[in-house]
Amino acid sequence: MTDKGSRAELYEYLVDRGARQDSVLAELERETAAMGGIAAMQVAPDQGACMTLLARAIEARRALEVGTFTGYSAICIARGLPEDGALVCCELDAGYAETARGWLERAGVGERVEIRLGPAIDTLRAMPREEAYDLAFVDADKAGYPGYYEEILPRLRAGGLLLLDNVLMGGRVLEAEPDEDARIIDELNTRIEADERVDAAMVGIADGITILRKR
Repeated sequence: MTDKGSRAELYEYLVDRGARQDSVLAELERETAAMGGIAAMQVAPDQGACMTLLARAIEARRALEVGTFTGYSAICIARGLPEDGALVCCELDAGYAETARGWLERAGVGERVEIRLGPAIDTLRAMPREEAYDLAFVDADKAGYPGYYEEILPRLRAGGLLLLDNVLMGGRVLEAEPDEDARIIDELNTRIEADERVDAAMVGIADGITILRKR
């Protein structure tokens, strides 16, 4: 067995045994994969399972998502909330929002989720500046991450979690002359490391997730 084959089989085992991916999520993953290269914007099954677990672990009732795409991550977050919980999703693309709504309904969590169309930074700034959310997840345009971080943090309760996706940028954060998106993420990673407002752990799930706890 080659090293590459071993890694692929181990990941398949991880998803099969550790992600509890039901038929709805599995079908959504397959249909999104058929979209081609853009499918990389979808979260991985193990990542989704982790988000559901984290939401339940902190007994989150109100959650926020920046970047919904076809809805996989929104389903995972919503399933971690109680039946009367609420998830607000910020999505720029109307087509993705429509697709996500359909999958959220199929997953049985449509009533818990509100998708707000438009630039996420505008949606966030229009929200009351109060500690209203227990959990937030950011997986959107990388240039917007610093702004999303600063807008979400004051709206997150003490002890609440903020999850930032793609913090490794496929390894491009290590390049001497990274592209603009990787440079922005690297600078944000460095800022977070020294930010006394949060506790943080960067974990090697998918393309790297930073899990932040507001102090």
